[in-house]
Amino acid sequence: MAQFSANPQRFDPYKNFKFRVKWDGRYVAGVSKVSMLKRTTEVVKHREGGDPSSTRKSPGRTEYEAITLERGVTHDTEFEKWANKVWNFNAGLGSEVSLQDFRKEIIIEVYNEAGQPAITYKVYRCWVSEYQAMPDLDANANAVAIQQIKLENEGWERDESVTEPTEPSFTKPAN
Repeated sequence: MAQFSANPQRFDPYKNFKFRVKWDGRYVAGVSKVSMLKRTTEVVKHREGGDPSSTRKSPGRTEYEAITLERGVTHDTEFEKWANKVWNFNAGLGSEVSLQDFRKEIIIEVYNEAGQPAITYKVYRCWVSEYQAMPDLDANANAVAIQQIKLENEGWERDESVTEPTEPSFTKPAN
């Protein structure tokens, strides 16, 4: 089987632990987990009167699942500021929601082991539907405090301009 790759030496799949998330043109600090990108298309079943006793199937509506981002609690307020655009407790009557800019587009970048961008996805029209500012606190635990946001979205696509990198070699060329 021929391999159609810019990097014919790579046979291993990419790992899931080297990634970054970007919105508003900046990388978001400390994101430690991103849930899966998943879409589901409804199945529309139909049958004509003269068909045998079997059902035909065609695609219906496609829905994109929400994406959850997690990170350790720090003084960085990016999660909270975005969540407050959807509902701000301290806002006055009639201004609890920012209708102008509560949606953002995010970029999820996956890197190879050498730290080179390998795969990038653009996620469109995201907004925060859930915000967890603090986890359960437990004096007997030994864990990082995690905050999270859940992002509703209207679709995503792979950025085809990000191509497979030629990975560096650490062997010295012969003189």
